[in-house]
Amino acid sequence: MSTLRSDVSPAVSAVDGERLVAPTPPPSTGRRRTLRPGTLTPYALLTPALIVLAAITGWPLVQLVIMSFQEFGRAQVFGAPPEFIGLANYIGILTDPQFWQVLARSLVFAAVCVVATMTLGILIALLMRRLGAVIRTLVSVGLLLAWAMPPLSATIVWGWIFDTQYGVLNQVLSQVFGLTQFAGHSWLIEPLSFFFVATIIIVWGAIPFVAFTVYAGLTQVPDEVLEAAQLDGAGAAQRFFLVVVPFIRPILVVVTILQVIWDLRVFTQIYALQSIGGLAEQTNTLGVYIYRVSLGAGDFGVGGAISVIVVLLLVALSIFYVRRNLREESL
Repeated sequence: MSTLRSDVSPAVSAVDGERLVAPTPPPSTGRRRTLRPGTLTPYALLTPALIVLAAITGWPLVQLVIMSFQEFGRAQVFGAPPEFIGLANYIGILTDPQFWQVLARSLVFAAVCVVATMTLGILIALLMRRLGAVIRTLVSVGLLLAWAMPPLSATIVWGWIFDTQYGVLNQVLSQVFGLTQFAGHSWLIEPLSFFFVATIIIVWGAIPFVAFTVYAGLTQVPDEVLEAAQLDGAGAAQRFFLVVVPFIRPILVVVTILQVIWDLRVFTQIYALQSIGGLAEQTNTLGVYIYRVSLGAGDFGVGGAISVIVVLLLVALSIFYVRRNLREESL
């Protein structure tokens, strides 16, 4: 059989006695396309949102940073020019023992709320996986109602439950269970019991978000993997920690970071409970402390400095989350 000829060097192989010629690809010209059609489209689509975000969040943040370096009080609110004082506000805050007490109190309170919220939310999500359609729908409706209630309304209702004279809890504890020491007991007058009530309110309002998010992640875990683990002799706890958790770890990380951020800057529940009957000086958290320093004492410069410190703390948490995600995506 005649041999096929080609201008390029052929790669010849014998198959059943025949000669097959595969032309080699043309040599590279050395040029590389660096811009594909449509590359700028994502940036063009993001531009309107970035402009709105910069106007709503970026500019006030810049003003806040500038104010934190100024002496900005009530006189400046009514038109007096502010005076730049450098790092005086930050030095005053960082050397104030009360600020460190509030910061430590806020961190401990946020940690307790996050642990309780994540634990109960995950347990409810696991329970919803085992419930029937009807019961799961009822549970979902109940969670949605709790989630939809405004924080101030929820705090007022819970305040009635813990009321000193007419609260349901005191009546049940004293008359049903015979615990007479709780007759007329004030739950908000002591810092420990105050934060116990605040933890219940905040966790109650945050559980639905965690439960729904984790439940959505659990639906993506393959049943075949769980059945294989069960056949291999893994118990319920082993299947959850060794099989389920690796599948939903990104979701758990995101939800945990969000809960830390939300619980660190909580304001409405604490302020409302203080208005009902709590001691403000011993129960201030970061959000309420900034409000009282800025509007109560009229020192907006110091309040701005505290706010910048809180923003830096939250940014550090966000950077940790972003770096973790980027590390997982690169694997």
